[in-house]
Amino acid sequence: MSEHYEKVKVQLEQMKSPAEETGAEAEVAPAPALPVPASVPASARSARRESSRTSIQPRTRSKSRSKASSRDRNANVKQDPDKWKGSSRVGSDQMLQIKGTGKILQGKAETNGSREEDKAAIGKEGGSKAAQKRRAVTVDTSKAKTSLEALKLSIKQLKWKEFPVGRRSACDIYWHGVSFHDNENIVSGQVNKFPGMIEMLRKINLSRAVRTIQELFPEEYNFYPRSWILPEEYQLFSTQIRLLKDNDSTLKPTFIVKPDSGSQGDGIYLIRDPADLRVFSGSQVKQAVVQEYIQKPLLIDKLKFDIRLYVLVRSLEPLEIYIAKEGLSRFCTEPYQEPCQKNLNHVFMHLTNYSLNIHSGNFVHSDSCNTGSKRTFSSVLYRLASKGVDIKKVWSDIIALVIKTVIALVPELKVYYQADIPPGKPGPTCFQILGFDILLMKNLKPILLEVNANPSMRIEHEQEVSPGVFEYVPSPVDEEVKVGVIRDTLRLMDPVQRKPHISNLLGEASEEAIVVEAGSDEKAGLVESLPSLCLKQVFPKYMKQFNYLRIVERIADIFLRFLGVKGTMKLGPTGFRTFIRNCKLSNSSFTMASVDILYIDITRRWAGMVPDSREAGMGLQAFVEAFFYLAARRFKALPLREQVLSLLELCESALEGQGHVERSRPQKQVSSLNPASAHSTAPPTLSSPAPTRRHQDDQADQTLRPSVKANVEC
Repeated sequence: MSEHYEKVKVQLEQMKSPAEETGAEAEVAPAPALPVPASVPASARSARRESSRTSIQPRTRSKSRSKASSRDRNANVKQDPDKWKGSSRVGSDQMLQIKGTGKILQGKAETNGSREEDKAAIGKEGGSKAAQKRRAVTVDTSKAKTSLEALKLSIKQLKWKEFPVGRRSACDIYWHGVSFHDNENIVSGQVNKFPGMIEMLRKINLSRAVRTIQELFPEEYNFYPRSWILPEEYQLFSTQIRLLKDNDSTLKPTFIVKPDSGSQGDGIYLIRDPADLRVFSGSQVKQAVVQEYIQKPLLIDKLKFDIRLYVLVRSLEPLEIYIAKEGLSRFCTEPYQEPCQKNLNHVFMHLTNYSLNIHSGNFVHSDSCNTGSKRTFSSVLYRLASKGVDIKKVWSDIIALVIKTVIALVPELKVYYQADIPPGKPGPTCFQILGFDILLMKNLKPILLEVNANPSMRIEHEQEVSPGVFEYVPSPVDEEVKVGVIRDTLRLMDPVQRKPHISNLLGEASEEAIVVEAGSDEKAGLVESLPSLCLKQVFPKYMKQFNYLRIVERIADIFLRFLGVKGTMKLGPTGFRTFIRNCKLSNSSFTMASVDILYIDITRRWAGMVPDSREAGMGLQAFVEAFFYLAARRFKALPLREQVLSLLELCESALEGQGHVERSRPQKQVSSLNPASAHSTAPPTLSSPAPTRRHQDDQADQTLRPSVKANVEC
């Protein structure tokens, strides 16, 4: 036994208080948490811990003195629970001061009140215990394709582990370049694509989804241009245009035609007469959407531009939506003029698509985010702010547009999701980055142009370095925006950091209106060495304000219950009859024979509109039409929205009584007259092909509404 050990033993005996018989070995009182300076060497911190144990002045121990008896190693400093009140925390560590010593004791507070030594500092490099033990998140990038470079940079910044050629064992995250089905053998982890998202964001399906909800909420969804689906609505379109011109010969509307499955501006053209439609190509009928052209866009430097915003759908159930705080502004390369017969073919004047304008001789590549033919959206906002525009109002209108659009897409997406990943079947969870293309009108009202399921994530562009020689060079604007979007999407999907938002899941969000706060950051799972998140949560954050719009989603939940066969997306006649019977919708005037006739009539008509359907039966859109018909038949005296809500309440109550566990329903919106619309005098407009059963008492209260009337010219 060494001399030093004897001295320590004697000092310990002297420190014992009269209360030792009751088990108290030291009196511990809370002290303010004082961080240990980073400059203090690890050996000094180790000596400081030893001095805390023995209450003697710190000294350097030699190797011969490094071992202590089992009695000293197992000695604990017991604490009175009352003494913990008012103590400070740094992370999960507790900083305590031993009275009479001036020494700081650092450890973890356990449930029994004892102290757990901070073992992280024992490491050779003094790293934290969590960092040493945490397994690196694995990402399979073998299917990433065009987003590969930005993805690699993001993974490198996060210090995660990439598998560029795949991995035999499961990865945490799978990054696909095109669709959910890029890899069919995934049974766990997370995939960056939702099943059915590509199909839903084709021009025709997007228009159908928005038009369905426009029937219920025409004012809330007036940000989407009037649309007609070709070729099935060609006659309707031609008739309405002819009647419009007959009533007012001075009107010369312009329309834009978009191929259903087109991308990057391919096949888009402008017309002023239905006779100019290129619907037929030989014997093949081209499916397309024709929309009313926005003739008065906001101009900057006399150029038309659009906004590309990146939106993360983090999950469908519960619905979680994030919007990137930074986006891209893509400019045309010819000064804008209102469309006329002479300039209809000037694509560089009317179409903002980057893939088209890059071929213009006037396209400007710039290393600055504030100039050139592609700029950051924030640079445009600063320009508008200098003209006196309330950019917070602009942002809130855009956020409302995004939330409403995703709400319109969710019902059909849930059907696709259940078809590919039925309940009880092992499978991955999904998330996806979408590209919203938005146009600002002259009065600053945002208009939705389209939504891209696979927005380009390239951070370089092709440049001609010498005649006929091209190479890819970095694009500072793209890198600044896109790398941040991918990196912070991965951070939000980090399987270690991801936690459910309990209050939001219960619908207890307290926000009453959209507030755009300058410099507000998301606090979830930040890595210290990285910037704050560039993605802002907008749903369920603003759930209370928009939940009343989710009527079609509630109809979809009923539809999914009666599908029956796992993996199917169509409701058969037996399932439809079961729905009618379980919801008690048949009676003497609406017999089961009438139910069969209704099913056959609607299903046959939708089969003609969707000729490439993979299976027979009634899809969700057809079921929604049947539901609207049943609501109008049963509640004739009410406006359409109240009819549908009344039938929903009836069906949900009947199913709940049969033991069906119903998900929380959004609060019912109280209808009231919209005074703003009563005094407005709108010019003659085209009626949409979707039935618009509008009533004065069918206008919902609006918390958010584009209210900027002044035109802005920059």
